[in-house]
Amino acid sequence: MSKHLHSYQVALTWTGNRGEGTTSYKAYGREYDVTGNTGKVMKGSADPQFLGDPARWNPEEMLLASLSACHQLWYLHLCADAGITVVRYEDAPRGVINELIGSFTDVMLMPKVVISAESDMELAIGLHHLAHEKCYIANSLNFQVKIVPDDVMREAKKT
Repeated sequence: MSKHLHSYQVALTWTGNRGEGTTSYKAYGREYDVTGNTGKVMKGSADPQFLGDPARWNPEEMLLASLSACHQLWYLHLCADAGITVVRYEDAPRGVINELIGSFTDVMLMPKVVISAESDMELAIGLHHLAHEKCYIANSLNFQVKIVPDDVMREAKKT
């Protein structure tokens, strides 16, 4: 395999058989486990609107989390390369699915970033655009993702 190709694999196991399988829509649980290659397990289910367990991650949340994490990791990388010191990064991504068309119709990342007092504010804001262009997850989607990085703040100067 080329050094530029990276392969990923997980295992998904349905754990929602309540003893009668899928004999009816309400007879089975939506629970499943996703196991990574190092044995780590994530507990998943359907959205509660579709009879899922609200204590578990649903696929829609996982997609938003993956998109947000990919953007964050690229952003931090680009900031490090550009000499911008990020001291805090948070995001609260939002997405809307239109059930009639079976697709996300609106997704927005809203990163809140704090940079060091010495860092270039304009460049820090601009790097969100480049991070979005480089994000593998965003590049794999068939819907537009809006980035609203209007909350970049400077850390107070240390005296």
